[in-house]
Amino acid sequence: MATRANTARNLRGTYVQGNTVRKEDLIREMNKPYKPVDARVARNRAKAKRMSPGYVLFLGAAVVIACLTLTSYIKMQAELTVSIKRVAYLENELNNLRLTNDEELERIESSVNLEEIKQIAVEELGMTYAKAGQVVTISDEGSDYVRQLKELPSN
Repeated sequence: MATRANTARNLRGTYVQGNTVRKEDLIREMNKPYKPVDARVARNRAKAKRMSPGYVLFLGAAVVIACLTLTSYIKMQAELTVSIKRVAYLENELNNLRLTNDEELERIESSVNLEEIKQIAVEELGMTYAKAGQVVTISDEGSDYVRQLKELPSN
């Protein structure tokens, strides 16, 4: 009994064992009478093999459009990569500037002694704290500074 691995079915429906074809099977296949192809089938095959100029033009236009689309996509991708690198560089520069600024602010704040300034203001310059009626509140209306255009009202 033959196994599946070395048994194959030929076109006639009989089994061939092994990996070679017997000579009589080969001769039988070669001596088959030639069956002419139906005219309709031959026309369809011929039509399928040829390409009309319109179809070739359509395929050419499709290839050109695909190439242009892919080229513009690659160009935009490259521009995006350059932009991302530029943003990363600028963010790094901003972080360095902020770090430098924070260090400088810390240095300035640590060099200023507020107690010494208060002592000089009170003792040498004769300044005093404001009393309850001396403070006037002015609305700034969202601005960063207030400009005095007329005298302040006295209470």
